[in-house]
Amino acid sequence: MTRLLELLISCVIVAVLFLVVAVLLPSSRTLTESAETNRRQTIVFDTLNSLQRFKDWSPVTAYDPGAELKLSGPVSGVGARIDYSSSLKRVGDGSWEITESVPQSRVVYALETPNRGNDKTMIFQLRPTGRNNRNIEITQTYNVDYGWDLLGRFAGLYVSRNVGDGMKLGLDRLTNMLAAVPNVDYRAEGSTLANLAAADRPAENLLLVSAGAVERNNQVIQDSMKQNLEWINRTMAANGLESAGPLRVITTELGRETYTFDIAMPVRKKGAGSAAPAAAEGENGADGENATAAAPVAAPTTDAVELTGLELLGPVKAVYLPRARVARADYKGFMAELDNVRNAVRAWALTQGLEVTDRPYENYRNGIDAAFTENGEFEVFWTLRDPQAAAAANATPAAAPAADATPEAAPAE
Repeated sequence: MTRLLELLISCVIVAVLFLVVAVLLPSSRTLTESAETNRRQTIVFDTLNSLQRFKDWSPVTAYDPGAELKLSGPVSGVGARIDYSSSLKRVGDGSWEITESVPQSRVVYALETPNRGNDKTMIFQLRPTGRNNRNIEITQTYNVDYGWDLLGRFAGLYVSRNVGDGMKLGLDRLTNMLAAVPNVDYRAEGSTLANLAAADRPAENLLLVSAGAVERNNQVIQDSMKQNLEWINRTMAANGLESAGPLRVITTELGRETYTFDIAMPVRKKGAGSAAPAAAEGENGADGENATAAAPVAAPTTDAVELTGLELLGPVKAVYLPRARVARADYKGFMAELDNVRNAVRAWALTQGLEVTDRPYENYRNGIDAAFTENGEFEVFWTLRDPQAAAAANATPAAAPAADATPEAAPAE
């Protein structure tokens, strides 16, 4: 009986000590980690202000690449949410949802995780740093409230391992992922780049000429475009075709000394669509010396049927492009500035969780001559990769981006 009494007293003492220690422990915890990247602030913010690339930087998929992910809500900003489910006890089931978004500087997530505690938040703060503010410091802060959950207060003693290790891993993955994004600010103040979006491009027929590697000289490039456009004009006339859109330039490689590209014209049988002007022959007649593209034509909204049996003249080739998803933008300026614009569109696509493929191309909306002045008007495009094909290749069951894509058959040279 005495030993039983001693045992009971000991248990009471342990319980009292437990309660005293638990009451003295903090009822909430805050954990902060940071990392630095040299990517533009716009790129970093847009990546964190959306959950489209969560699978690429989150510790959830680092611990369990097979975790099931489900996106919901808007693509970015407040309300964007991702739910995840994992058979691994370390990951479990949970969600991240954006509850606050301050442009270029702050994104706040509300978290639901298997870890003890309530009102969990993950805050990302962005601050320019380094010489001339070239770098961005990413500060990640985790907050959790245990209230009167005494076991939770004890769990808080290990939050630096249970949560902190994942934060460090996530920041490492984030900075590595950002390093693969072209470092171009696609929302720079004063830029004429506008209307960035993912869109459907219907199937279409092209008449195409490969210009090959041309000297990087504006006059040489301009003359090459006009000469090759004249072959397209003649082929259109020989086959009863009309332009179905503006002149297109498809970039293969922009080297230090040469520019390798194709020119193409979307075409259709005359009378097959809404009225569209034919490609102009230029002021000096049909020799192509001053030929320009057709006036801008509204993009078709339905898929074109492949044209067959065409009489192709000189270097002209016929190419049929199936329906695809594209990243697109509008730009006004010099043709020589387009390489930076292409990188900007690609950077935007990557922050949205979209992967570009094939070659970039531009529609010369107001013709060749204007393109070599500050008044050039362009539509810039990158074809987007089919996310289902990419998922199959990577064998990752993570959720695909909301804007799915289909592959483009690249124009043959």
